[in-house]
Amino acid sequence: MAIAAPAKPTACLALADGSVFYGMGFGATGQTVAELCFNTAMTGYQEIMTDPSYAGQIVTFTFPHIGNTGTTPEDDETADPVASGMVVKWMPTDPSSWRTVQDLSTWLASRGRIAIGGIDTRRLTRAIRQQGAPHAALAHNPDGEFDVAALVAAARGFTGLEGMDLAKDVTCAQSYQWNEMRWAWPDGYAPQTAPKHKVVAIDYGAKRNILRCLASAGCDITVLPATATYDDIMAHQPDGVFLSNGPGDPAATGAYAVPMIKDVLEKSDLPVFGICLGHQMLALALGGRTVKMSHGHHGANHPVKDMETGKVEITSMNHGFAVDAQTLPTGVVETHRSLFDGSNCGIRMEGRPVYSVQHHPEASPGPQDSYYLFERFAEAMAARS
Repeated sequence: MAIAAPAKPTACLALADGSVFYGMGFGATGQTVAELCFNTAMTGYQEIMTDPSYAGQIVTFTFPHIGNTGTTPEDDETADPVASGMVVKWMPTDPSSWRTVQDLSTWLASRGRIAIGGIDTRRLTRAIRQQGAPHAALAHNPDGEFDVAALVAAARGFTGLEGMDLAKDVTCAQSYQWNEMRWAWPDGYAPQTAPKHKVVAIDYGAKRNILRCLASAGCDITVLPATATYDDIMAHQPDGVFLSNGPGDPAATGAYAVPMIKDVLEKSDLPVFGICLGHQMLALALGGRTVKMSHGHHGANHPVKDMETGKVEITSMNHGFAVDAQTLPTGVVETHRSLFDGSNCGIRMEGRPVYSVQHHPEASPGPQDSYYLFERFAEAMAARS
């Protein structure tokens, strides 16, 4: 559904520093307040909006053609969009894809998410890079009437992501089984019918494609809530433990997650694999610290170097906090590093099958250079049995 340009702006984006951007609203009407970030991916806007790691954030897309392939339930990474809002340069046009089930604006509106188009996203992205991820208020009103002072005040009143435990807001309410594998032509998502390894996955905001990758690597997966204890995990007699991606401040989530991970490391010899927030949780459990980044890493074209092999992988990333490699204790090795800014992107324990990465090897969207990490996890479980 193409959206005609209105006679006057119907949406407003206000930043905490007083900057105001007017544009055309689409999706839901109303107002939302969150941290503003930018994502450089050229594809996968639906996967990005439904990635639980974006809780508490409004996403600015640097690629202008957002909405041109519509939406389909097959591309949801969780049941509903988690990102608070969307900022784009051009208004969505009529979708052109054989997979389209619903156009982007209708999809957003049905799920209560606000979007604004007609924004100079290059200017906005430069501001985020130079000043850090700002707090922002986004409003969509078809009448075009806005209380700009109130919007700026709302942005300034946002407490920010530091200290926020958002994993508890996006985790599953109860445990469940997962057996769906990665999409493959022509059958789509096929079930895993001959799993070899029992995995407990801790859901801090897990993407479906991460679970699919685990299933494709031969895993029988039981997903547990973020607050699961060591006893909860061991009741399933797993061959390995997976720590998922997720949103918010890792130090806040670590208040309950770190003791559980320490128990797993101290009381068992199980292989452990973490991604994104799971990577940060593991680093905290091993004695490291995390820090808030200026504007984070959000995109599908981030070069990461494997420090042990010299190989460079192009990866998907979505994180606003990072592990401080300088705080890693003896016995914990930095395995991966960002070639953009040198920040930590991976660790492992010496002598044990315990490792994690900051980037997203499951892609969706993005390249699949790092899929081997799921196979490495499976190999570690096979070697233990």
